[in-house]
Amino acid sequence: MIRVVLPAPLRALARIQESELRFELNGAATQRAVLDALESRYPALRGTLRDHATRKRRAFVRFYACEKDLSHESPDAPLPDAVARGEEPFLVVGAVAGG
Repeated sequence: MIRVVLPAPLRALARIQESELRFELNGAATQRAVLDALESRYPALRGTLRDHATRKRRAFVRFYACEKDLSHESPDAPLPDAVARGEEPFLVVGAVAGG
């Protein structure tokens, strides 16, 4: 069971009421698998987390798990065991920028 936490603007876009989503993954728990599952279940999120063509993470979206920034990890790298077991959530966070 994977747990995913999305920021409020993305929940509103996808019309999700729950603050935390839970679902099973087929295969290994990786960023790619989690994002594929999210976009499959919530098509409104397509293109907001990853570029449509390249499938690379959008610049102002960050991924965290177990107090670690996973944003620059390979999308096919295994997520931490605690995330794969559902003990810790996979967090999608909007990056903060400004001057």
